[in-house]
Amino acid sequence: MTTPTDLTTDEARRIILRSQGLLGADARKGGVHSMLRRLGAVQLDTISVLARSHELVAYARLGAVGRSKVERAYWHNPAQSFEYWCHAACILPIEHWPLYAFRRRAYRERKFRWHEVPDNVEKLLDQVRESGPLMTSDVGGAKNGGPWWDWSDSKIGLEWLLDIGELVCSRRVGWRRVYDLADRVVPAGLLAEDLTDEECIVRLAAIAGRSLGVANRTDLIDFLRLKGRFAAILDEALLSGAAGLTPVTVAGWPGKKGQANAWADPAALESEPRGRHRTTLVSPFDSLIWHRGRTERVFGFTYTLELYVPKHKRVHGYFTMPVLAGGRLIGRVDPAREGATLVARQVSLEPGLSPAKWADALADALWSAAEWVGCDAVRVERADPPELVPILNAAGTVK
Repeated sequence: MTTPTDLTTDEARRIILRSQGLLGADARKGGVHSMLRRLGAVQLDTISVLARSHELVAYARLGAVGRSKVERAYWHNPAQSFEYWCHAACILPIEHWPLYAFRRRAYRERKFRWHEVPDNVEKLLDQVRESGPLMTSDVGGAKNGGPWWDWSDSKIGLEWLLDIGELVCSRRVGWRRVYDLADRVVPAGLLAEDLTDEECIVRLAAIAGRSLGVANRTDLIDFLRLKGRFAAILDEALLSGAAGLTPVTVAGWPGKKGQANAWADPAALESEPRGRHRTTLVSPFDSLIWHRGRTERVFGFTYTLELYVPKHKRVHGYFTMPVLAGGRLIGRVDPAREGATLVARQVSLEPGLSPAKWADALADALWSAAEWVGCDAVRVERADPPELVPILNAAGTVK
């Protein structure tokens, strides 16, 4: 067995930041398309505070790229991406279509979604085939009138057909999915690829490894959401070297002494990460931090998204966004918007960090985000420590 490469915690963190497109100028080359391919997957979420998460992910890496430009890059004709289940519901590069055959087959075998699959799925498929792309509003709507999970049979059917690969979503209209036949959207060469489960997972492991830069087994499992026999396939691919990742030992990461405790993208190990660190707000659903255990391991940053926490129990706020600066997570902001003002309901600097040293970085993150979403002022309401409030409010308009 190859002797693992030793990495310090700082070395691993810098490789991770570069792999994620948050260190160095190269990350901006190619715009949104290249960013998606670098990351392998961009998580979708319905919540929109300053912007939706898939927009925030692009902003964090590319700066003030136009939001409409981001949307067009993700969803346009012909499709260069599609939506499917990776870490969660994600936007994925269209060329990755064959790699998710293992999951499409698993859904077919399961014959169940979160809901019972209705009997009308063949009729829905025929309707798409004959009428062209459609939304749930074209087949009676998405809801039965109850809670959010009380989907109509048409919605359940369309989502099931998407799960098993008969339909695909490659664009949205007003955040509503547009469903079309995979045969009409996915290039014929990609449709013709017929990969085994093992081939799918080996290739996806390499993609996840490149995106994460340095990752342990838990990180890779979480990225791809594998379990059971699929997780066993991943384990074999890592141990045999089939995934093409290099075993490494990261100081301070859990593992057995003398054994590799992580894997790295070999290309990422070839040169030392250099360049300017991004200073930015980070979406809670960004792949840099979507695995909270990894976030604590890499950055020493304990993070909980408190929108699911009762209001009176929240510590940092509803939609707290970590602040990345100098290659570390220095604090968090709970943002909101009032007209043309970006409101920071609460700003929290990490314990032990000096307000005098880090206030400029916090201000840069706030004002840059404000400018991107079209605000011309920033107001900080509360801060920890409190002396940050007057410092951050001293510059009352976008720089």
